[in-house]
Amino acid sequence: MYFGNYGIPYSSAPFEQNYRCYSASFIDKPHLENGDKVVMPPSALDRLASLRIDYPMLFEVHNPSTLRTSHCGVLEFVAEEGMIYMPYWMMQNMLLQEGDIVRVKSATLPKGTFVKLQPHTKDFLDISNPKAVLETTLRNFSCLTIGDNIMVAYNNKKYYIDIIESKPANAISIIETDCEVDFAPPLDYKEPERVTPPPVSVPAQSSQDATPPPEPEEPKFSAFTGTGRRLDGKPGKLSTGSIPSTSSTTPTATTSSVQKPTGTPPAGAQRPGKLVFGGGSSNAPAAAKV
Repeated sequence: MYFGNYGIPYSSAPFEQNYRCYSASFIDKPHLENGDKVVMPPSALDRLASLRIDYPMLFEVHNPSTLRTSHCGVLEFVAEEGMIYMPYWMMQNMLLQEGDIVRVKSATLPKGTFVKLQPHTKDFLDISNPKAVLETTLRNFSCLTIGDNIMVAYNNKKYYIDIIESKPANAISIIETDCEVDFAPPLDYKEPERVTPPPVSVPAQSSQDATPPPEPEEPKFSAFTGTGRRLDGKPGKLSTGSIPSTSSTTPTATTSSVQKPTGTPPAGAQRPGKLVFGGGSSNAPAAAKV
């Protein structure tokens, strides 16, 4: 037991009391919905005055039926005895119905340094300056708890935001503190589908295209092509032809004597100097008389 400057005894025991909870619609204070503060009975103020509590006054609210827990501040002490008025969004977080029993306990929370929020819908990020709107709204809040779903009212529309991360604890005080705010992708956000370009079709090569072109044949040597002439001036049997150089045997022309050709060569005959191989003995020219 401790005594203050005015001789009032102070107790080190925390404040803890059960109340029946009701939403702000049961009291003429609609602005309760814009923050996290509750309205408690006057007896709670008397009890708190006798305790060594930290200011600002923060409380832990607990639903014994569902074991859900959150935190809040206090706005006024004007509620009926045994009753407490809460924002409706807070009752939804704790799964409380009108008239349910809730346990209220004094709490001390560290000052927050970081909080990560996740909007339910992506249209909240379409606001011209969502961080400024959020900063204005959070001025009505005393603390934030991981797992809570707070409501932000802007331009006659309500936006719901989840508290998914906080530092240095799961529940933090945001009164007179610089707290860094980060946003996670909204719950209804979908990754844009990547458009895959159609595959480029390569025409299949036909069997003719697939077959490499034949290599050009090397020119073969052909000796003594053209029309030949016999030594006796008569036209030979092989008027035209070619003998490839790859022949293994070469026939030899046999003559008993050589005589200068007489007469005029037939039309179309090749000029003198060309030889014809392949004449037999039966076709040999007659021997010239001496």
